[in-house]
Amino acid sequence: MDEAHPPARGAAGRTGTVLAAALVATLACTPGAYAADPFGGGGGAFAQAWGDNEDGQLGTGDNASSTVPVAVPEPGGIRSLAAGFEHSLALLRDGTVWAWGDNDNGQLGNGTETDSNVPVRVLGLTGVKAVAAGDDFSLALLRDGTVWAWGDNDNGQLGNGTLADRSLPGQVQNLSGVKVLSGGDDHAVVLLRDGTVRAWGDNDNGQLGNGTLDDSTIPVQVQGITRARAVAAGGDHSLAVAREGRVWAWGDNFSGQLGNGTNIDSTTPVEVQSLTGVQAVAAGLGHSLALAGDGTVRAWGDNASGQLGNGTTTDSTVPVRVQGLTGVTVIATAEEHNLALTSSCGCRDAGRPILSSCRCDGTEAALGSEEDDPGDEPDGPGSIVHTWGENGEGQLGNGATADSSVPVSVTTTIRKATLIAAGGEHSLAG
Repeated sequence: MDEAHPPARGAAGRTGTVLAAALVATLACTPGAYAADPFGGGGGAFAQAWGDNEDGQLGTGDNASSTVPVAVPEPGGIRSLAAGFEHSLALLRDGTVWAWGDNDNGQLGNGTETDSNVPVRVLGLTGVKAVAAGDDFSLALLRDGTVWAWGDNDNGQLGNGTLADRSLPGQVQNLSGVKVLSGGDDHAVVLLRDGTVRAWGDNDNGQLGNGTLDDSTIPVQVQGITRARAVAAGGDHSLAVAREGRVWAWGDNFSGQLGNGTNIDSTTPVEVQSLTGVQAVAAGLGHSLALAGDGTVRAWGDNASGQLGNGTTTDSTVPVRVQGLTGVTVIATAEEHNLALTSSCGCRDAGRPILSSCRCDGTEAALGSEEDDPGDEPDGPGSIVHTWGENGEGQLGNGATADSSVPVSVTTTIRKATLIAAGGEHSLAG
């Protein structure tokens, strides 16, 4: 363990971005900006985006930012979404990947370093199962269990044994049998099918979990984690869900993002206090989220912008409950803001929805139980996007730029949104 210290800041004062979207594990548990469709539809027909658009990360064909959701004109048939600091990724149902936004380090994967405010195809990739994005790099998990990476590589976050950036995908070395992947600021974490965890890239705060502070340009095994079922990579810390839904954390702990009641960094996993039955996790710059089996969300760590969602701006070194959220199916986080999806089946006090039928636990007719519920419509369940935390660039999507310490609802035109992703200062839904 090491002394506590403030979070690292990037060039020109820029904070590194992190994200993770997580789906209830019984459906598909793939933090790191991948979320399958909980209603069985295979993802969104199209995407919407909001927030900062300085580098075209909203994909709208211009560079105008927006405090409310706007449509990404293409592509359609999206299976999953991911967002980096200033770039975005979409995995299509045909197994191809498209990217847009900042491309200074080749993170769009099209062989150039030219930004694009419309989606461009990532070259050389087919048969992709999931995508994730770090600060200025991107990741793809193929159906054969291998991982490919492109973009910034200053800390070895591409995992190919070098420190050279790549504008085209290259395979991560010595890695197979991968089930879940997640991109952090300048490191990556993956879950293997055997339940062990690997990590690579920046390790200044022990975020690789191998007991050292040495960066690694190839994957190393995280100590002491077996039978894991979810992982997430944050700014300079990492998370894993292991047996009995307990959560383990390692790396930077300046703001209490390891959740163990201290502010002491750890180069090996430590258990987050008072958490069991967790289905999925997500990691921000200096805070963490956990989705419990009952559809509620817990948060801990940095809270300067209200990103813990408990109505305060006070940091917490142990998990606190996010206010007003029940029936959550997916969570996502970036630097200092979060997203969550809930079903609009009308369960509310009747219990968590059974997603395949839009019935609530132990009840016969949840659908339509609320008079003004979108679920009243005959074509089945809907969904609601919620956001909270920092909002300086409109990344909460509620038409304002004021931070919110409790979740607010976002009005999208995607009635059955099943995908969410959080970037540095922008957000995506599909």
